[in-house]
Amino acid sequence: MRIVVVGYGSIGRRHARLLKELGGEVSVVSRHSKEWEKSYFDLNSALEKEQPQYIVIANKTQEHYNTLVQLVDRGFSGKVLVEKPLFHHANSLFNHQFSQFCVAYNLRFHPVLQRIKQEIGDEKIISAQVYAGQYLPNWRPESDYRRSYSAFRKEGGGVLRDLSHELDYLMWLFGKWKSLAAIGGHYSNLEIETEDVVSVLFSTQRCPGISLQINYLDKPGQRKLIINTTRHTFIADLIKGHLKKDSEILLSGDIPRDQTYLQQHMSMLAGNSGTLCTAEEGFEVLQMIDAIESSIDTQQWIFS
Repeated sequence: MRIVVVGYGSIGRRHARLLKELGGEVSVVSRHSKEWEKSYFDLNSALEKEQPQYIVIANKTQEHYNTLVQLVDRGFSGKVLVEKPLFHHANSLFNHQFSQFCVAYNLRFHPVLQRIKQEIGDEKIISAQVYAGQYLPNWRPESDYRRSYSAFRKEGGGVLRDLSHELDYLMWLFGKWKSLAAIGGHYSNLEIETEDVVSVLFSTQRCPGISLQINYLDKPGQRKLIINTTRHTFIADLIKGHLKKDSEILLSGDIPRDQTYLQQHMSMLAGNSGTLCTAEEGFEVLQMIDAIESSIDTQQWIFS
């Protein structure tokens, strides 16, 4: 399959490498991709010369919308995967001819979350506590965090968008959000203009009480989840690959870092949409982000 990856930062490099390992004919669109064997400075040139069947949009968040508009204007009819979040803000979705249009919330493919979804089935969910944090300067040690997109509002940075995986998988597990209240801001001495801590209390269609904290601070990083149902307590550590149901260990073992990305791409290539985050679901995450920001600004509850 002929594939074009738009953007060649850390995540773009990962997508290009993995898709090549899967046998794809991969080209890159970027002004900083000299080490990749086939690259283009602009998307139109790549579309004309490569005639791709699959496009991965991995440029800066604030560039996603215009990149997608370019594809629509060119009448692209293949598969499209957009890095999360879908857009900087909840711009309206548009008509398109894409055969498949998804957002890269790859944590849905994490074995622990897959097992949780299977285990909870149609059980009544009572509560969930979620915690995710990682020290921003350690994310990309090869570059200065103060110059990364994470540090700037206009580039779609901030912990709320960077760790929106949690918002996506919680709605994937428990249904759409119904009401929420949030606090957050830039509280640490990190040299950034974006928020570094956000805490949210919210309800969804299946779970009346969820508490979530995400931050740029934890050393080492953490990604944990506790779920109480009427029958069981599930305790999960996504970084260590551990899952307990009450006192029973269901999963224990390291998860290769590339595994969830590979499975996401294999699902896209095979046209298996069951686990993938659709564009519509990705848009719902953006609407929730906007609601969280509104709650922080107004210090009020927000209702969907």
